[in-house]
Amino acid sequence: MASITCASLFSLLFLSLQLSYLYVSEAQTVPIAKGLSLTFFDTTCPRLESIVRKQLEEDFGKDIGQAAGLLRMHFHDCFVQGCDASVLLDGSASGPSEQDAPPNLSLRPKAFEIIENIRRQVHRRCGAIVSCADITALTARDAVVLSGGPDYKVPLGRRDGLNFATTQATLDNLVGPFANTTEVLRRLARKNLDATDTVALSGAHTIGLSHCSSFTDRLYPQDPTMDQTFAKNLKISCPQNAQVDATVFQDIRTPNVFDNKYYLDLMNRQGLFTSDQDLYTDSRTRGIVTSFAVNQTLFFEKFVIGMLKMGQLDVLTGTQGEIRANCSMRNSDNTLLSSVVDVAEEASQFIGF
Repeated sequence: MASITCASLFSLLFLSLQLSYLYVSEAQTVPIAKGLSLTFFDTTCPRLESIVRKQLEEDFGKDIGQAAGLLRMHFHDCFVQGCDASVLLDGSASGPSEQDAPPNLSLRPKAFEIIENIRRQVHRRCGAIVSCADITALTARDAVVLSGGPDYKVPLGRRDGLNFATTQATLDNLVGPFANTTEVLRRLARKNLDATDTVALSGAHTIGLSHCSSFTDRLYPQDPTMDQTFAKNLKISCPQNAQVDATVFQDIRTPNVFDNKYYLDLMNRQGLFTSDQDLYTDSRTRGIVTSFAVNQTLFFEKFVIGMLKMGQLDVLTGTQGEIRANCSMRNSDNTLLSSVVDVAEEASQFIGF
């Protein structure tokens, strides 16, 4: 095995610093929404990000698969009625929650638990000043980082929404696995996300699992755009008319690593969803897929930009919304709110601990 010289170590360090600068400098081109700031909690909750990351390191050490669940939660929250943590709300007498809408039925229960656990820790340390929406955004960022993806600063200061979206609004705003590129581009364009953003954000499928029901329409009958060996193996995991909706990895090469292998999958006709594979089939996005497949640095750069744009969609700030004392319910529905606020006030003395 070849030894690593000091010169090569220096070169690697220099490259790492260059890449970090690239992500930061490119991210600076994304405007920060009014009311948000990169330094929002620097004084009032300086250890916020370390609390979140430390807990996620522990959670992912037990199950790295939870990273994909948290990343997906952020997508499903932001695309529907903005990044307001409305997807975390349980249903009430006023109607079913966003969680009951078909696209959200497969959100991981553990992801909800992780976010609420972090919310408790943050409020215990800093007081009830950090929203569930901000925590959801931070857990998504750290899900990427701790899986091997790019690190970046998240603008903070979001407030939590008071209402959840209807089932129809959820269906209208989330992109389904059966959508072709025309539909995917159309829906994301409504969010001011362009083709590059669309292809980059689709790269989130480089980690995580998919249920067979999301792509078996491409197996029975077999989609001619799908690699035959890949399809044959999928049919073993996802037999026709199966009684159980099994799951498979979304990226067969490095399923738990956030990298650019998803795009290699597409180039090899090994994408699971129509919404994935059609990005390579369609001439409007094929070149972007190829550029990301051959240049992971470029993918990371564009993914960060897409995440920053998406993470600021229709945010509530200032006096809008509220800071929930429990991520699953509005404060007005929370009978334990008074005791939680008391604890938060007591905890305020530990700011900076």
